[in-house]
Amino acid sequence: MSTTPARACGIDFGTSNSTVGWLRPGSPTLLTLEADKPTLPSAVFFNADEESTHFGRDALAEYLEGYEGRLMRALKSLLGSSLMDGSTEVGGRALPFKDLLASFIGELKTRAEAQAGRSFDQAVFGRPVHFVDDNETADRRAQDTLEAIARQVGFKDVSFQFEPIGAALHYEAGLNREELVLIADIGGGTADFSLVRLSPERARRVDRREDLLGNAGLHVGGTDFDRALSLECVMPLLGYRGLMKSGAEIPSNLFFQLATWHTINFAYTRQAFADFQHIYRDAAARRELDRLARLIGQREGHWLALQVEQAKIDLSATDDTLLHLDRLEAGLTHSITRDDFTLATRNLVERVAATVGSLLDQAGVARDRVDTLYFTGGASGVPQLRARIAAELPQARSVEGDLFGSIGAGLAVEAARRYG
Repeated sequence: MSTTPARACGIDFGTSNSTVGWLRPGSPTLLTLEADKPTLPSAVFFNADEESTHFGRDALAEYLEGYEGRLMRALKSLLGSSLMDGSTEVGGRALPFKDLLASFIGELKTRAEAQAGRSFDQAVFGRPVHFVDDNETADRRAQDTLEAIARQVGFKDVSFQFEPIGAALHYEAGLNREELVLIADIGGGTADFSLVRLSPERARRVDRREDLLGNAGLHVGGTDFDRALSLECVMPLLGYRGLMKSGAEIPSNLFFQLATWHTINFAYTRQAFADFQHIYRDAAARRELDRLARLIGQREGHWLALQVEQAKIDLSATDDTLLHLDRLEAGLTHSITRDDFTLATRNLVERVAATVGSLLDQAGVARDRVDTLYFTGGASGVPQLRARIAAELPQARSVEGDLFGSIGAGLAVEAARRYG
């Protein structure tokens, strides 16, 4: 450990939460970003009533207090998507999504520098193994976009490290022997895996390429679990899979928009409202669509998404939960069980498990050779997902890291190595 503070910081810009790490002797690695906490939820709220901009927990609180405005979450999901070159309407004007991301990353930099009492010109950013599945060109474009935004907000030297490698570096700092470790980093937007050899001796090496046996990842994370749970268990209350008078199913596009964090605001456009009116006239499921009309008219999409997200969290710890949906209809409640959650997310879980199996096969490592399965990222707490991954590694012990802080802390280690 150096006796002087590092020159650079590590930044974990996450789909749900973000952190900034900075190595300095005798102090915690993660910098405090909001309310004495090291995490800043990746959310921005543009308050139209007061013409102000809010970030993190403050953004969510302003929205829930009922201020008129525009809430944006899951900002990282825009990277690599076709939306990145578009814009959203804020206060009657078009705000490019690139500027939206720049406002949040600039806020991360400002808060980190205020806590550190110094400026940061150099940073190592975490990135998923794949911003975009099966498209190297789009994946590279996503990283280039993030780098351009980082430079736009004032970073002069910007480099990247895979997020699961960042978590591995954090875990390695506490080891006293060599281990073959599968790092499972399952965050809000992606599930990423790295198979690495870690030890106190290897930690002293500058070149770690031979210790990395393989990487794999896919675009499945906590927000996908939210969407699956919403579509299976909540959106039917609003008419999803209901019928038109003709006997055909009600078109599903609006429900998918409302179940996906970064597209909720599209449900409020004039075109979306016109499409809804056309559906309503010819639909048989009137009571459900009345709830949907109330949701859209009051712009309660993010409120509903927060209820679903909380249900996911509850069902990761208990066998059932009760949603109170009185904003949709007076006295409306809805019970969801752990079995409902497991069924809704079964396909997602199997896709993740297949990625783990493919990684081990490509690395030529037998499943019983892995010593440790290290979980990080908020969505790694989903019990059915954790159990399914563990089933792929019968001899590995499961270790839970700091679900929200491991990556930022590990990226700080990498930043100190690269920039001093």
